Amino acid sequence: MNDSPADVFRRLSEGISGGRWGELGELYAEDTVVEHPQRPPAGARMTGRAAVAQRFTAMGSAIELRARDVVVHETTDPEVIVAEYTYDGPGFTSANIQMLRVRDGLITHSRDYHDFYRMAAASDGLGELAELYENNPMPELAPDFTPSATDTRGKVVEELLLGVTLGKGAETAGLYAEDAYVTHPFGIDSPPLKGREELRAHFAPARGAGMGVRGLVLHRGLDPEVVIAEFAYVGRRTRPFVASNIFVLRIKGNLIAESRDYGDHLALAAADQGVAPLL
Repeated sequence: MNDSPADVFRRLSEGISGGRWGELGELYAEDTVVEHPQRPPAGARMTGRAAVAQRFTAMGSAIELRARDVVVHETTDPEVIVAEYTYDGPGFTSANIQMLRVRDGLITHSRDYHDFYRMAAASDGLGELAELYENNPMPELAPDFTPSATDTRGKVVEELLLGVTLGKGAETAGLYAEDAYVTHPFGIDSPPLKGREELRAHFAPARGAGMGVRGLVLHRGLDPEVVIAEFAYVGRRTRPFVASNIFVLRIKGNLIAESRDYGDHLALAAADQGVAPLL
């Protein structure tokens, strides 16, 4: 009997924490696809077990990581899980989230989101990070977002994204519960937003007006209140940008009670004022 997706992720996480880098490629299918949507400057993609194994071997000689505070979200697709966790590494602590598709006990597809800002800061690599964005290459764009959800959770997420991109601040805040709690784990200076009124103030500048949404994928949790949304914001500030995101939302009734928004803050900063002011 093959391991479940949660079992495979546990083996992956424990292998990384235990420094067993040379064994990790065995967890992936021969034709696996591994994406890092937020890797500076325009995302990254690896195809095939051999490439993934080579990457793990290179990482193992350069960094030591320990995973903790792991939360695994099983979804209505029996092949898919989403895992949130924290890494303790040399000189840094960072948030992480992964979407894994596991078939016949092997990872066939993974989208991995990591806090590249904090990782780079710990290794004095922020200057190099800024240089990566100078040419601002644009990744291939996903399809346009067209609202199509028929369930409550999906509709709330679609209304949220439409509200943000149309600059409808007051209406967008109304999608949240009075005592909603929103965090931005990858935020560089982003304190939690507590309650609808703080969210109303957050959305008031119509900060998302003029942006578009691409490639929305919704993962419905087995927990009936949880939905996970992967998507990209696209637009132009000082320069064009594509900012990949993954949000984990808890929706009670038809209101967002809690949300962890793993946004691509580096891509937005690079498009607005450049990364240099963050150094």
